[in-house]
Amino acid sequence: MLSFNVFPTSSSSSVTFTKPNHHFSINASPNLLNRFHHESSKLSFKPISQIHHSTTKLSSFNRFLTHPFEFSPKPRNQILKAVSDEGEISQPINPKPKNLKKLALVFGFWYFQNIVFNIYNKKVLNIFSFPWLLASFQLFVGSIWMLVLWSLKLQPCPKISKPFIFALLGPALFHTIGHISACVSFSKVAVSFTHVIKSAEPVFSVIFSSVLGDRYPIQVWLSILPIVLGCSLAAVTEVSFNVGGLWCALISNVGFVLRNIYSKKSLQNFKEVDGLNLYGWITILSFMYLFPVAIFVEGSQWIPGYYKALEAIGTPSTFYIWVLVSGLFYHLYNQSSYQALDEISPLTFSVGNTMKRVVVIVSSILVFRNPVRPLNGLGSAIAILGTFLYSQATAAKKAKKIEGEKSS
Repeated sequence: MLSFNVFPTSSSSSVTFTKPNHHFSINASPNLLNRFHHESSKLSFKPISQIHHSTTKLSSFNRFLTHPFEFSPKPRNQILKAVSDEGEISQPINPKPKNLKKLALVFGFWYFQNIVFNIYNKKVLNIFSFPWLLASFQLFVGSIWMLVLWSLKLQPCPKISKPFIFALLGPALFHTIGHISACVSFSKVAVSFTHVIKSAEPVFSVIFSSVLGDRYPIQVWLSILPIVLGCSLAAVTEVSFNVGGLWCALISNVGFVLRNIYSKKSLQNFKEVDGLNLYGWITILSFMYLFPVAIFVEGSQWIPGYYKALEAIGTPSTFYIWVLVSGLFYHLYNQSSYQALDEISPLTFSVGNTMKRVVVIVSSILVFRNPVRPLNGLGSAIAILGTFLYSQATAAKKAKKIEGEKSS
């Protein structure tokens, strides 16, 4: 392709023509330049500044789809050991928020998406109590979302190999167990109660990790005591208490903790895969795990349940929107937790995750008007406080470990 640069001067001008592997220039008189300007005016050229502006806008839109919190591109060299904000996540090196406004935006998106998911997830389950199908659909939406990002090259697709897929099978299985158990719990008890019980996840994390050889300081062990006390008090005084809902929430904790532990062991050789891609592939495998089982467990009841749901809600489009929103925001809030960790420090993330659970509990109580007894509220507060103390204690433990490695 022939390209040119024209630089006018007072008496004569230099017109430079460039072709691959050929460079030559001639001196042109003003008449020649005028004739060239007349011929070229018939063509349409877009200013370089406009091309650059359009390219910038397109790249910004692409970054928003994959990383909605990102204001400038950053290298993604860390891998998330936990693929959602329900457990421990490996820590990037010294991430710091640029300013308070950006920090507020990060938490705002993260909290908003989580609240929307929990509200519409419960709305659907109230009229269509088939958590296995709904959980499968949520994983399906996340799978389609990631496939679109990869196909449009908005997110680089990781290289797939048999060792990588085999390494993902265990974490994906435990992620499936954690997700479906939580969804079943949501279908049986109030959203607030499920989240209170899920705040006990650190208890299972400490116990399982200790069995496998990890050592925790006394501060960590003391921090789980108020979690156990608070969850027990909340369960005893819960108005919507259901044994099945309690056990499913506890199983969800076990599933996510085992997913985190298994991820650290099986995925340590694939650190080149960033967190979003890791979460995407685990979502796809989890859908493959869950959907066939969902058909076996409750497939025969879906059609009658569907017509009952339409009869209860009145307008089919409303039901479809609720289901779609629950699936979309399930993926988005997990994706946002990944992006939040990339923008803020791990300690700030852990504090924000604790406060997020408080916000979700309060918002669900306000939306669904669940009755809360004073002792139930006290137990919930104690459990959340214990989770906060646990996050502080584990952060201090990891900081000491890093300092020890640097000094050695």
